[in-house]
Amino acid sequence: MSTISRKRKDCIGKDRAEEARARYHMRHIPFNKPSFTGHELHYICKAVLSGKISGDGIYTEKCSRFLEKKFNAPRVLLTNSGTAALELASILIDLKEGDEVIAPSYTFPSTINAFMLRGAKPVFVDIHPDTMNIDVSLVASRITRKTRAIYPVHYAGISCDMGTIQELAKKHDLAVVEDAAQGVNSKYKNEYLGTIGTFGCYSFHETKNVMAGEGGALVINDTRFTARAEIIREKGTDRSKHFRGEVDKYTWQEIGSSYLPSDVLAAFLFAQLEAIDEITRKRKKIYDTYFDSLRFLEKEGKAKLPFVPVDCVPNFHMFYLVLQSENARDELMKDLSTHGITSVFHFIPLHTSPMGRKLGWKDGDLPVTESMSARLLRLPFYNDMLEEEQVYVIEKIRDFFR
Repeated sequence: MSTISRKRKDCIGKDRAEEARARYHMRHIPFNKPSFTGHELHYICKAVLSGKISGDGIYTEKCSRFLEKKFNAPRVLLTNSGTAALELASILIDLKEGDEVIAPSYTFPSTINAFMLRGAKPVFVDIHPDTMNIDVSLVASRITRKTRAIYPVHYAGISCDMGTIQELAKKHDLAVVEDAAQGVNSKYKNEYLGTIGTFGCYSFHETKNVMAGEGGALVINDTRFTARAEIIREKGTDRSKHFRGEVDKYTWQEIGSSYLPSDVLAAFLFAQLEAIDEITRKRKKIYDTYFDSLRFLEKEGKAKLPFVPVDCVPNFHMFYLVLQSENARDELMKDLSTHGITSVFHFIPLHTSPMGRKLGWKDGDLPVTESMSARLLRLPFYNDMLEEEQVYVIEKIRDFFR
């Protein structure tokens, strides 16, 4: 590292620490705060000076190769969001009007919008209360002759039971699109999330462990889809082949859209990816501190803590509590707010949303999803969270339950 780079990194690190301590002394703890490695600006400058900052520049390529090597993935294409990756996967499996896709209701709308835009219909399945993931014991009963795919969502970076899902998919000839937006660098057994199904979809939104503000990636685990994925991602053209010198000119081949990120964002992301294991270690320490300090709540029956199945290696994306009732959750959230601590609930079940009701779903259809959603509270969690900030949050939670 050059002296200038080292000074820049030291300066940024010092500023972050001073800012965090100022927040603590002002008694304001945010729910999330973007964190930086110190190399982001340097790489952005290099991207700009390269003369190409549109999609598929030098850092887009660097990020793709990094993810392929790190996760042992056949092919990774960077996208402008996790949503774009889901949409791209939905086009690739040729979903059409009348098809059915099995998915949890406890997820972000992007998961469902991606295939509904192709005309497919969501078949929601309840979640398991231990993991907040789709309850695989209920999936088989929801498969019909119209079912074309399963979209498992790895909530909080904890893997779904991918063994059972893959078995069902093979038996019924279904595609599996992993929504691993929260699961980058998590594992199921010895495989990284996103590399198990037909496709995997990552998000690098600023709320994720590794981020670029906006951004995502499509992991292609069946290489038969690679060439077509490149075309769809490039507005339906074979432009990628042209840039590689494989064709003398490019032209419109089929439907597609602009799913490429700017190379400026890719440069930012590459700095984050280089530090991915360090980021995971930092988050593990924060997660473990929350778990050890708040374990008494579970022992006393006051709240449920996150559960990690034995086959899963998490990336420590979040820490949450599931209170005994919705009222208890709201009271704790309100109490923490009075002390300058921002805590939040998470997904509103999609089947109970206005759009879900238009599709014919109603309250009571997925009782576990509805109950867990109403009682879950996410605690402040970010890469550079100071020890004194976390101690303050834990103290106020302890005070509330006293």
